Amino acid sequence: MRGNQLQFSQFQKLRLQKALDKLESLSSDSSVLWSVLTSTYVFVRSLLSRYKPKAGDIVIGRVIEVGQNRWRLDINCGQNAYMMLSAMNMPDGLQRRRTALDELNMRCIFEEEDVICVIVRDFQHDGLYLQARSQKYGKLSSGQLLTVAPYLVKRQNQHFHHLEHYGIDLILGCNGFIWVGEHVEARDDMIEDQINQSDPQVLIPNKNYTSEYICRAADAVRALSTLGFILTLEIIKGVIDLSLSTNLDIHDMLGSEFCVLVAEKEAERRSSNKNL
Repeated sequence: MRGNQLQFSQFQKLRLQKALDKLESLSSDSSVLWSVLTSTYVFVRSLLSRYKPKAGDIVIGRVIEVGQNRWRLDINCGQNAYMMLSAMNMPDGLQRRRTALDELNMRCIFEEEDVICVIVRDFQHDGLYLQARSQKYGKLSSGQLLTVAPYLVKRQNQHFHHLEHYGIDLILGCNGFIWVGEHVEARDDMIEDQINQSDPQVLIPNKNYTSEYICRAADAVRALSTLGFILTLEIIKGVIDLSLSTNLDIHDMLGSEFCVLVAEKEAERRSSNKNL
């Protein structure tokens, strides 16, 4: 995570320090170091910043080169990452041998700067290889790509989330790339965010508000990243709800006051969970 600096008032410093002390007392993670300067909090984490891939990891990457029969992707690690043409579902959906015409049309599938969701397949002498053999993988559009320190995203059973109430999708890449975008119906393995689809009280989000929710979710991730908090669906949704309940403008979600409020609410949440 790149350094993030915020200016705090003396009162905000005291509140933040109190929240961080409470979180530290509740946490068994001794590798976190918090320090205070005269006007700025500096958050230091003594962990590697580069992503260390494992087979089966769900990652998000950006296409940086289109080769003869493969794409090269940036997935935020020190190794070359490739996806072969044969390692993905073709647009026509047919299981067939790839042809020379398919190779000529590779840029019609993915081109440079496209953002795609893939899975780590295996490792070879020239780098690691990726695949996208399911509808839930592939090109991502109509959203924001965020970059956080990879240690903030833990390997979980579920990295795809549909926040139905907001009409957005959230993908937590193991490599520290996070995607927040419009919901895509074709994705077949999203979990609904603790909402019963049969509940008549669930409202379908207005399309006009979808972009606002995308921005709020993205700023929630940024705020949590600044604080060095592990990113989970529960905590991200909690920050979005907090910004809405306080009628906070989207641009103010990255301010020092909201950052302090997020830390206080997270300390309160963890304390409540521990007492259950």
